[in-house]
Amino acid sequence: MTQHHPQSMRAFLDAADSVVRIDEAVDPAFEIAACLSHLDGGPPVVFENVAGHDLRVTGNHVTTLDAVASALSTDRAGLQDKLVTAVGNALAPALVSEGPCQEVISGDPDLAGLPIPGFFEEETGPYITAGAIIARDTLTGRANLSIARLKPLGGNRAFIGIAPNHHLAVLARAARDRGERLDVAVTIGNHPAVMIAACLYLGLGDDELAVAGALFGEPIEVVPCQTADLYVPAHCEIVLEGVLDPDETVEEGPVSEFHGMYERYGAGYVVTFGAMTRRKDAIYQAVLPGYAGEHIYLGAVAIAAGLARSLKGKVASLAEVAVTHGGAGRLHAVISLNEPRPGAARKAIFAVWGAVNLIKQVTVVEGDVDPWDAVAVEHAVANHMRPDRDLIVVPGVQADRAEPLEQGGVISKLGIDATRHNEDRADWTPARPPADVMERMRAKLKL
Repeated sequence: MTQHHPQSMRAFLDAADSVVRIDEAVDPAFEIAACLSHLDGGPPVVFENVAGHDLRVTGNHVTTLDAVASALSTDRAGLQDKLVTAVGNALAPALVSEGPCQEVISGDPDLAGLPIPGFFEEETGPYITAGAIIARDTLTGRANLSIARLKPLGGNRAFIGIAPNHHLAVLARAARDRGERLDVAVTIGNHPAVMIAACLYLGLGDDELAVAGALFGEPIEVVPCQTADLYVPAHCEIVLEGVLDPDETVEEGPVSEFHGMYERYGAGYVVTFGAMTRRKDAIYQAVLPGYAGEHIYLGAVAIAAGLARSLKGKVASLAEVAVTHGGAGRLHAVISLNEPRPGAARKAIFAVWGAVNLIKQVTVVEGDVDPWDAVAVEHAVANHMRPDRDLIVVPGVQADRAEPLEQGGVISKLGIDATRHNEDRADWTPARPPADVMERMRAKLKL
C-alpha cells in the first residue's frame, strides 16, 4: 500500500477502522446525498464510480464525536483539551517547494467538471460543501482559514455563502475599501484536522491553519498558489484559485442549514476562479450539509473548544463544554462545573451567551456528568432542576440570521441550572453496589 503523507485526507482514510466503498455508479444529483444520509453516523464513504466524472467522491468522514476524536489521535476525554491546547500553541505553516495538490494545473476552470453533488430537493443547484478557504489580509499579511458553501453559477463563477460578519466577508470589504481585490483559494479534500481548525472561533487575524499544525504536532506543509499570493495545504486534493468580489452579488434561493430546514438569506457575493490545481487522481470531498453528523460535529467541537477557552478565565470551576448534536451543533450548550459555588451556574450561562451569539439554550451540570451524554444531562435536569428557581428566560436577545425561530432579529434564550443544591436534599449519594464488588465483577465479566 502507498504510504500517504500524514497530513493528507488519504492518510486519514487509510487509518480508518473501515471505509464503505460503493462501486456501483451514482448520479451526483441527489444520489450521493441520499447514500451519505442513509450511512450517516457510520464510517467514511468513498464513491468509486460517479456518473459523468472521472474523479471519485468521498464523504461522512467524522459523523460522530468519537470519530472526531479518533481523527485527531485522541479520545473523547482528551478531545477538548487537545483543541484548546492547539489554539494556544499554534505552529506557523512550513513552505515546501512542491506538493501533490499541484500535479495538474489548469486555467479558467469549468466547475461543471468537478463531481459536485446536489444535496436537497429545494436547493437551486449543487454545492461545494467541504471547501476550506484560504485568504490573507494584504495590510497585515495575516492569513485566514474558514469553510463556506459555494454554488456554481456556470463556468468559473460561484456564489459564496458567508454572513456579513464572517471573517472572509470582513477581509473582502476591507480589501475593496483599499482599492484591492481579495484573492481566495478553495482547498478541497483535507484531513479532518484542517477542517476542524477551519471551524474554530478565533480572532480576526488568527491563522487557523497554524492551529491545524498544532493538532498534528508539526507545521502544515504549504505550497504557493499559481495565481495568488497565498499558500495552501500541499497535501490536499484540489485547489480553486480565485477572487472574491463583494460588489457583485446574486440571489441564492433556499439553502439547507444545520438545523435541518431551509433558510433564504437573499443575495451573496460572487467568486471567479482563474485556475485549478489538483492531484492526478484527485478525490473530491463532500460534507453532507443540513442536520447531518459531519456538518454538526465539525461545528460543535470547534464552538465547544472556543467556549472552553473563553470560560476558563471567567468560571473557575469549569470542567468541560459540549455543544450538542440534538441542538444541531450550534444552538444548545451544556457546561459541566466541578463543585460549583452558589451562583456559578448562572455566571456560566451568561458567559456563554456573551461569547457565542448562536447559543440560545445553556444547561449547567455538575462535573461528574458527561456534558456530551444527552441521557446523563437529561437525568441531571430531572433530578436537580426546580423550574421555579432554576430556569432563566431572557426575551428579546439579538439573534443570528441562522436561528430557525428568530423574528425581527431577536429570540428568547433559556438557561437551565441542573446542578445540585444542598437545600434540596440531605443525601445525594447514588445507589449502587459496593465499588470493590463492582470492580471484581467487571474483571470476571471481562468488561
